[in-house]
Amino acid sequence: MNTVSTVTHYSVPEEMEEGSIVANLATDLGLDVKNLNKRKMRVDVVGNKKYLDINKDTGELFILERIDRELLCTLKTATSCFLKLDATIENPIRMFNIEVEIIDINDNAPHFRRGTMHLDISESSPIGERFSLNNAADPDVGTNSVKNYHLSSSEHFSIEIQTGRDGTKFADLILKKALDREQQAVHNLTLTAVDGGVPTRTGTASIIVRVLDVNDNAPLFEKDRYVVDVMENSPIGSLVIKLNATDLDEGSNSDIVYSYSLYTSERTQNMFNLNPENGEIRVKEMINYEDIKLYEMEIIAADEGQNSLSGQCKLTIQVTDMNDNHPEISIKSFQSPIKENEQIDTVIAVVSVSDKDSGDNGVVDLHIPDNMPFKLRESSDNYYELVVSELLDREKVPEYDITFTVTDRGSPPLSDNETMTLELLDVNDNVPQFPQSFSTIRVMENNAPGALLSSLTAFDPDLHENQYLVYFILEKEIANTSMSMLFSINPENGNLYALKTFDYEIEKEFLFHIEARDSGSPPLSSNVTVHIIIVDQNDNAPVIVSPWRAHGSVVEEKIPRSTDKGSLVAKVIALDTDSVHNSRITYQFLQVTDATLFSLDQYNGEIRTMRMFSYRDPRHQRLVVVAKDNGEPALSATVTIKLSTVETAVKAYSDMTEVPLEYDIFSDLNLYLVIGLGSVSFLLLITILVTIVLKCQKPKPSKAAPPCRNSVISERNSTIADSTLVSNDAYWYSLFLAETRKGKLVVRQPVPKGSRYIVSSIPRGTGVTDTSDSAASTLQVWKTSV
Repeated sequence: MNTVSTVTHYSVPEEMEEGSIVANLATDLGLDVKNLNKRKMRVDVVGNKKYLDINKDTGELFILERIDRELLCTLKTATSCFLKLDATIENPIRMFNIEVEIIDINDNAPHFRRGTMHLDISESSPIGERFSLNNAADPDVGTNSVKNYHLSSSEHFSIEIQTGRDGTKFADLILKKALDREQQAVHNLTLTAVDGGVPTRTGTASIIVRVLDVNDNAPLFEKDRYVVDVMENSPIGSLVIKLNATDLDEGSNSDIVYSYSLYTSERTQNMFNLNPENGEIRVKEMINYEDIKLYEMEIIAADEGQNSLSGQCKLTIQVTDMNDNHPEISIKSFQSPIKENEQIDTVIAVVSVSDKDSGDNGVVDLHIPDNMPFKLRESSDNYYELVVSELLDREKVPEYDITFTVTDRGSPPLSDNETMTLELLDVNDNVPQFPQSFSTIRVMENNAPGALLSSLTAFDPDLHENQYLVYFILEKEIANTSMSMLFSINPENGNLYALKTFDYEIEKEFLFHIEARDSGSPPLSSNVTVHIIIVDQNDNAPVIVSPWRAHGSVVEEKIPRSTDKGSLVAKVIALDTDSVHNSRITYQFLQVTDATLFSLDQYNGEIRTMRMFSYRDPRHQRLVVVAKDNGEPALSATVTIKLSTVETAVKAYSDMTEVPLEYDIFSDLNLYLVIGLGSVSFLLLITILVTIVLKCQKPKPSKAAPPCRNSVISERNSTIADSTLVSNDAYWYSLFLAETRKGKLVVRQPVPKGSRYIVSSIPRGTGVTDTSDSAASTLQVWKTSV
């Protein structure tokens, strides 16, 4: 049985929306739509991406993915584009060949491979000359491809459209009017390609035509005749006149060469020099009014084009009579360079002056500028010495251009001058200078070893080896540690580096000196005082010292159910070893069983009742308090307090024992915290003393607890046992303050059942460190159950 039927053909335009229906394939194939799912009908693509699929519920063939004919059929010459599919059903198996032709639509605009075309056309090109242009490409086919070209309006150019063997359209640029570069050197045109689609699409390209020059303009002078006056005895090489001819052409066609014509006498040519490149006429030999009073010449300006063109002008030079003997100056000896520390009256040069004239015209005066540290001293007839008159400083003026001016006393006076350059040699007379004598550098703690702290660069205005500086740290020991073990300086550029990581809690500042020494002989040096300030980071989390609880445990407290509104329930105390704002701690509830029952002071950590307990309130209240510092980012610690209400008053304080444990708490970091805690405790102690005095006036029978071994307080008055929870904590805080003033840390420790309290102190120097998390503390407070 043949399972493959004949080919089913469909045609769809490209770029149809996804989900668009092509045809009902099941109906066209004569299949029952209801059995498509049961018979597992599917469509498989042959050799292409799966752009179409079948709806098994309706039998419709639909667009699965947008089809781009230009991507699917890459050959532009292809007249048709097909997708071949196989439709398969089972029970029994049958296969159908489906051929879907993709119809091109005009979805692509023509485009040029180069957006700008450059053409160089000679201005002598004949009318009708043809120039090839790049054609436009269009991925579409048939009528949707390029059909025509249009050229922007131009009086000089038009286009002619040609058709290639494959039907490709291209355009040629035709010259329809002669070009003149001197009128317009560049023509900007726009070529537009138009396809045959509906609606039409276009693409454009710019055509820049640069007109090439031909030599069609002759050089021209500004005047046909020039007349100039020249003084006799003008210095050889002095400028008489600068002739200027212009040529409207460009390139070599506008390059002009100047020359004398055959009508200019040889003597005139020997007296004056004509520069062939720039037209300058300068004095070539000494001019004497008594010999010749007038010179005439004709100048030709010719361009360097292939067919050279030229223009000419006439020049008359009139010689003006004058006092024709200038004074002369001669440098007999000259010492340069000299050291900048030369002594005053040192002779630098010997100068002689003369004038061939007689009378007043032969009397000369020699002088130099007044604003120089030199003076002229006449040594003999017409001989002068140039001597140092003031102290020299190369750092202020490295060299002097000394102009000697000699002037006769004729009418009008004649003068001459000569300039010599005097260089000063450097001596090591300047100490290296730092911008400032004291430099403060702030370094954030926890810095990376090797980090650049600052660049301490000194300046030395001297030269060469007198200017080469070497930097080093002046040795100084702090706590048996050399500065060179803590800091390093680059000897060449003064870059200061840290060799270790600093901890603000250990070391806060360093003060040392850095010296800069030049390489002169003898060397000079200076130093700068460096003050390194370690800036605190928030790298220590708050530690909750009260109420203390073992790591991970919950603090349990019992309070009378009859506690009044505003009563102190508990007090949270946290310490932070950071400084300033990093150690400022605020408290807040993280969790609370009943937000209407308790309040927390965010500054002192006191937890008080906001109202009295009612019979509806649960017996157990859970409070989670977070202590957060003011650093950035902020660090915190939490403590969980479980409060249980009882119907009877809290029993009296148990006996308290003191177990001395040395621990140094008076570090620089927490000194201020202890002082603040002491101030609060002092106020609480005053309150306790007043309460005790009042209680003593009304004595009550009391039970004395048996004395404990090593106890600091063997017996407590029953009045303390009857005091409130506020008095309970206040007494402990006063004891804490008293013991810490002795250099010890007071803690509460658990005692055997039946005892009351043990207050212990940790001696200084035990080396106890904080190894727990942020909720633990080196200051530990234990409280036994009531």
